[in-house]
Amino acid sequence: MKLTVHGGIGEKGRTCIGVEHGGTRLLLDVGVDTSARGAAYHPAITRAELERIDAIIVTHAHEDHVAALGWCLANGFPGRILMTAESAVETDATLAAYATSQERALAKEANVEIIAPGADFALGPIAISTGRSGHVVGGIWCHLSAGGRSLGYCGDVVPDSPVFAMDALPPCDLLLVDASYGPDRIPAAERGSAITRWLATHPQGAVLPTPLSGRSIELIGLIETPIAIHPSMREALAQQIAAPAWLKPGAANVLSARFAEALLWEEGQPLPAAALLVDDGMGLAGPSKAALAQARRERHPVLLTGGIPKGSPADLMLAAGKADWLRFPTHPTLPENIALAAASGAGRILAHSCDAATAALLAADIPKLVTGMKPGDTIEI
Repeated sequence: MKLTVHGGIGEKGRTCIGVEHGGTRLLLDVGVDTSARGAAYHPAITRAELERIDAIIVTHAHEDHVAALGWCLANGFPGRILMTAESAVETDATLAAYATSQERALAKEANVEIIAPGADFALGPIAISTGRSGHVVGGIWCHLSAGGRSLGYCGDVVPDSPVFAMDALPPCDLLLVDASYGPDRIPAAERGSAITRWLATHPQGAVLPTPLSGRSIELIGLIETPIAIHPSMREALAQQIAAPAWLKPGAANVLSARFAEALLWEEGQPLPAAALLVDDGMGLAGPSKAALAQARRERHPVLLTGGIPKGSPADLMLAAGKADWLRFPTHPTLPENIALAAASGAGRILAHSCDAATAALLAADIPKLVTGMKPGDTIEI
């Protein structure tokens, strides 16, 4: 198998990995880089290359993994689209925020083939298996094998989520780990405790911008103070909580109870004395855009808990001292990535969702990590 980097390795965002074997060509994820403009916003792949792609596999419906789907269709991609049923439902909302209206319409009209996690299938000579990623409802990792060689692609994973279940990845020759958190070693329990302490010291409430899928559910399970959400989030959050196959045992009951108590907030209303969860993009899109603007005007507390796109309203507020940041663990810490690499038995490791400097730092603790790769580079498996 030959792997081609179209995005997400040597950089953060627009995750897109090409795999080719025996005349079959596929893409693993097609994300955008919300911090970029122009050509760097979409995967680094030409129209001629897209016209030869047989299939796109989407691991989950976050913008850095799916928001370029309509762009691929608009630029000649003629093949199959595969993702879980839950990701298929969420994709349109993601494209509404991060794609053009034409791209969104093309994606809505496209036929999506549903992947059942744990089921095996094949694309040409490439055998594929998947499992739950622990990152979001509907999120999967992928294992591809052909010609006696194999590739493990984590997508975004959380090995020890308190809410979502993750299945063990099979052994592989080359493993792509989710390095979003770089060398961070702080365990999830410690991060969660810091967030609950911060919220307890802000009884007037706070705005927490967060993705609609994944972290929002984990925060609902974590937060002990009153919670509020935007009405547009209610249906999607309810669907995620009502998907016990993706959750750890007992998590659905806790989440349902907390969700039932959530207040509702809409634009134009006073910010509530509660932890206000609003999606998405750290003020770039969705109800977080209005909520962060109002919080800035009114000097209302803001707590950022995830990755912050450069130049986003959240980024500007943090730089100005008008927001605090405590990262909530929805990606692997360094010890978790070390464990994933060791368990895979892989002779080579690649780090996705981080820049080249971060990958170089990780190589000290993950000796088999290949550094220096960037969009346009290839590697034989």
